[in-house]
Amino acid sequence: MDTAERLIESTRELLWERGYTGTSPKAIQQRAGAGQGSMYHHFAGKPDLALAAIRRTAEEMRAKAEAEFSAPGTAVDRVTAYLLRERDVLKGCPIGRLTQDPDVMGAPTLRAPVDETLAWLRERLAGVLAEGRERGEFSTALDPQTVAATVVAVLQGGYVLARAADSVQPFDQAIAGVLSLLAAHTSTPRT
Repeated sequence: MDTAERLIESTRELLWERGYTGTSPKAIQQRAGAGQGSMYHHFAGKPDLALAAIRRTAEEMRAKAEAEFSAPGTAVDRVTAYLLRERDVLKGCPIGRLTQDPDVMGAPTLRAPVDETLAWLRERLAGVLAEGRERGEFSTALDPQTVAATVVAVLQGGYVLARAADSVQPFDQAIAGVLSLLAAHTSTPRT
């Protein structure tokens, strides 16, 4: 892995662990095993490096979600697989956590990939739910846009509850709850 890659990966890890404010250039350089000159050779400064790291994290999050959303199976199967996939719950969502960072939210260039990723997730989920409704998997009463926003809110809120309790149990309960709400809208698919 070259120096630029090590810097991006180190920044991704530190942003997830400490947030933007808690991530100093020195900490990035130490974790990456890179000197100050190397960092500023590849990136204009901390904001530029943070943007590259946030974009990389967003791309990775989208790719993982897309793999589940585009997999074979019913819409319920795909949404369930997405919600039940392996996660480091107590660390929180690497994108969702950035919404609590005032320096990220206060910088339009840093906030943009966070907002775009969460908007993409809501839209992509809504598309899967709409497809399921069209195939008769869900009742016609299910509003894909509203339910997708609810699913994302429950997922992100589940991370917050788990971190506050220092236990995955609240997260698991939140996911089980949203899955039971989805199940209440399921119907026998048309064949």
